[in-house]
Amino acid sequence: MSTVLSFYIGRNFLKCFISVFAVFLSLIFLFDIIELLRRASSRDEVGISLVLKMSLLKLPFLGQQAFPFAVLFGSMIAFLRMTRNHELVVARASGISAWQFLLPVLGLALILGTLQITALNPLASALLSKFDRLNAIHIKGQTNLLALSPNGLWLRETNKQNQSVIHSTTLNLSKNSIKLKDVTIFSYQGSNKYRQRLSAIKAELEDGFWLLSDVWIHERDKELPMHKKEHWLPTDITLNNLHDSFSPPETLSFWSLPDFISNLDKAGFSAVRHRLYWHSLLATPLLLLAMVLIAATFTLKQSPRARTSIMIIGGILTGFFLFFFLDVVSALGLRESIPIVLAAWAPAGISALLGLAMVFHLEDG
Repeated sequence: MSTVLSFYIGRNFLKCFISVFAVFLSLIFLFDIIELLRRASSRDEVGISLVLKMSLLKLPFLGQQAFPFAVLFGSMIAFLRMTRNHELVVARASGISAWQFLLPVLGLALILGTLQITALNPLASALLSKFDRLNAIHIKGQTNLLALSPNGLWLRETNKQNQSVIHSTTLNLSKNSIKLKDVTIFSYQGSNKYRQRLSAIKAELEDGFWLLSDVWIHERDKELPMHKKEHWLPTDITLNNLHDSFSPPETLSFWSLPDFISNLDKAGFSAVRHRLYWHSLLATPLLLLAMVLIAATFTLKQSPRARTSIMIIGGILTGFFLFFFLDVVSALGLRESIPIVLAAWAPAGISALLGLAMVFHLEDG
């Protein structure tokens, strides 16, 4: 097939993809603003400017979620136009197979998938992280922030009167408890007035307080520290909201996820969600290839107008079914009912195989 024809097919696909993606982004932005306004209706301090800012911060992530749909619908529109204009018939009469016709679009889908996980994803995750912070403070009213690093765990707890920053080099996690070792707690009055520092051999989270063992308490106004065998430090932290304080996998870029997963494993926390998300990102190019193949199956064959409408609806329903299947398999992966790699790659792999089988049938037919 000539380079000119390949360029023509690829350009048509890109134009349709960009148009569909722009429509999706506009609709997503509008509905997200409405949803944020509804959630913020009970908070007087949240104005329209903050809502617009939050919606813009979240838009790249939501666009990333809509990316495969844009490829599916963009491909269907591009192929349908070329079929209606009898361009495919002319190409087939010239000895060009369906696979040669699809090759430029498949190549572009592969490039788009690679760009999504290497360029769009880091941007979307960074902006979503900022959105989550604003959402936690202004919409949810949450103030506990947790971070993991190679040096251990850092946790900040804030209430109306005081603020505490907790650091631990070692963390042991069981189903119903959290135990810290080599613990240092900095306490502040208000937001920045230093009050005291507590150094403990270990700490265990109980109901409503931290139980510190072998504690040295360094008061701001006292020269000598005070030692206690045990000390109870009140806290609003619970086991559940400590888990929730971890950075969601969507707020971490494709490049930073492996290191974060490693830190979670070392700290004793479950990395199932993050590992599943990372493998799902890796499978994105294959999923986009599958979307192109499915679109081709339903739109490349010359059919009467009424039958064409049915085939288009069939293609759209197939796309939605595949995403429903993806959600179900992901849920099974999160529960560890099936291996994480299988949960992440099965939807894209099965979709691609189905698409290949249908295109082979189309070519033979």
